Amino acid sequence: MFMLLTACGGSYSTLDPAGPQASGAAWLWWGMLGYFTLVYIGVVILWFVGMNRDPGKISDEQAQRVQNRWILWGGLVLPGVSVTAVLALGLPVGRVMLPLPPEQGEAVEVQIIGQQWQWEANYPGTNHRLEDHMLIPAGVPVDVHITSRDVVHSFWVPRLAGKMDAVPGHINVLRIQADQPGTYRGHCAEFCGTNHAHMKFVVEAVPQAEFDNWLEDGQTDE
Repeated sequence: MFMLLTACGGSYSTLDPAGPQASGAAWLWWGMLGYFTLVYIGVVILWFVGMNRDPGKISDEQAQRVQNRWILWGGLVLPGVSVTAVLALGLPVGRVMLPLPPEQGEAVEVQIIGQQWQWEANYPGTNHRLEDHMLIPAGVPVDVHITSRDVVHSFWVPRLAGKMDAVPGHINVLRIQADQPGTYRGHCAEFCGTNHAHMKFVVEAVPQAEFDNWLEDGQTDE
């Protein structure tokens, strides 16, 4: 069992979160795994009981009542409770990834443009333009404004947040945050052509002071 869990780590693992957005998604995944494992075990047990149980002599009316109970509880109540639970827990996780005003300070804005087959990062008010590389401050919320120059791509840094499509002529905004300085790998998660598999990038989180100095060095006069 523990050997199987070793695959839950790594640069592209959503189960090895490094920020609040990814942590929420990871906890939701583990919760769903636990819940639906219990449902699966329960269904298997009921199946074995049903296969080995002597039905005895019952009337058609009694058989119909039993059938109706199974439809009600197994076909309506259980799916209804399951979907409600996923929505109740999933909506707050999705909300954390929205570009809402942070509780403290302001979010850093980075403009990301996808194209076949690379990513370009621009920093408003500066001359900084990075290719397949994105620099962010650690411990600070970052609003990534994502678009595309050609086809639909998908911006994804598994350890920092969920996926967000890069759509030509449209800007989608995704909130990410890295708790600690480090390097986090990303990938295009939408098939976009022959070199899609090589459309990778790196998000580098550095201390706040280092990022501020780097940003100031590239400021324009505008």
